[in-house]
Amino acid sequence: MKLTKNCSESLLVNHILLLKGSENNAQLPLSKDEHLYLSNRLNMEEHLVEINRLSSKLLIAIIPTPKNDNLALEAWRRQGNEIALWAKKEKIDTLGVTSMLEKPELLLAFTEGIILGNYQFLKYNTKAAKIKNTLKEISFCGDFPSERQLQELSIVTEAVFSARDLVNEPVISLNAEKLSQIFKQTGDTSGYQTVILGEEQILALGMGGLLAVNKGSIDPPTFSVMEWKPEQPINSRPLVLVGKGVVFDTGGLSLKPTAKSMDYMKSDMAGAAAVAGAIQVAAQKQLPLHVIALVPATDNRPGGNAITPGDVITISNGSTVEVLNTDAEGRLILADALVYAQKYNPLLVIDLATLTGSAAMTLGIHGIAAMESESGEFFDLLRKAGEKVNERLVELPLWEEYDEMIKSSIADMKNIGGGEAGAITAGKFLQRFITYPWIHLDIAGPSYLHATDHYRSVGGTATGVRLLSEFFDAILQQQTPNPNSVG
Repeated sequence: MKLTKNCSESLLVNHILLLKGSENNAQLPLSKDEHLYLSNRLNMEEHLVEINRLSSKLLIAIIPTPKNDNLALEAWRRQGNEIALWAKKEKIDTLGVTSMLEKPELLLAFTEGIILGNYQFLKYNTKAAKIKNTLKEISFCGDFPSERQLQELSIVTEAVFSARDLVNEPVISLNAEKLSQIFKQTGDTSGYQTVILGEEQILALGMGGLLAVNKGSIDPPTFSVMEWKPEQPINSRPLVLVGKGVVFDTGGLSLKPTAKSMDYMKSDMAGAAAVAGAIQVAAQKQLPLHVIALVPATDNRPGGNAITPGDVITISNGSTVEVLNTDAEGRLILADALVYAQKYNPLLVIDLATLTGSAAMTLGIHGIAAMESESGEFFDLLRKAGEKVNERLVELPLWEEYDEMIKSSIADMKNIGGGEAGAITAGKFLQRFITYPWIHLDIAGPSYLHATDHYRSVGGTATGVRLLSEFFDAILQQQTPNPNSVG
């Protein structure tokens, strides 16, 4: 989407006016009849009023004042999505926008809603040319937003689209090797460095979790290391992101049922897509933060010499795991990645994973199950970032009592707990492999949708990209310009 500062007459043919309230609208450039029409629509509690002037169309958007700033941001994003739908219906390619809102952030949220709501994944649709959305440009009148704000919004929304595309891509054209190659290509374009570890290197590192899950596949696993390190980062120790990269999950020998389960498992690498999108943002925005993203990647199939329930495997730190359910594979590959993260002496590690049906059943599509260990103020910053971008965190406990549920009689631990507290026992499993401040985000619920939810389209949502981008900004806002002042 092209975002410009240009108020030429040609761009004002289809124009949107954002108002802060329904009162004091006498100053609006409307005729007497148009004022009367607007007043009648507002009295009917309509928040989007179209005035058709034959040669042009004027849309007036008004949102009732929400209870707090975060709700206001989300309300304007959703209003932006309504504009995207309107533009699609009217086959409009360019929109002019004038804001009378007091806070520039609301205008940015509105614009973000338009852009995100305009997303489509049409790569495999032979009728793409006919059904493709026509909106290509948004032009702004007035002092806000600034050119820098528009550029940064473009960077974030493009990263969201990149992550959505990855999640929506079928495994037939996106195995672990192809996923790593895309990370490398994106890094070359965006400015971050990428190192791809192949099967021999993974074997040499003793990554028994990743190798075990891969045993049923004919495609080799990969382990991608993406790094953005500016010249003078404010953090002397890196912020490490870990994303689950299961490009397709059949459940292995613990085979999933097909309907609404296995058939959408191309999305099981949504965590990998999210961390790749986040480091893309950091690099393109040239943030003074040292960020590393790690992605263990494989598919999980029941073929070949696939691991079986009852097998015991050894993770790269020497811990042994009794695998009682091969469909609890994500935690096995994440374990190796969390061990690998230790080499960086990280300031903080955040992992994102479509890890459990338990999290999805508990929170649905509207929340992220979060667990943390000694992350201090970082968890509060991340939680506030989630509230701001409406990717909200719900903290679950990591009480010691849950350790009992993953005890094994023949190994150090087993890879499943029981029928209860599934999201928590998965988190407890991962906790066994950390030696640093850590936050675990189970994004199983909101990462993939079966129906549109406002500006979150059907399919991959890129949950985590906007959250981490806002988190980066929050870290920078609370720090002084002194290099190495963090960590």
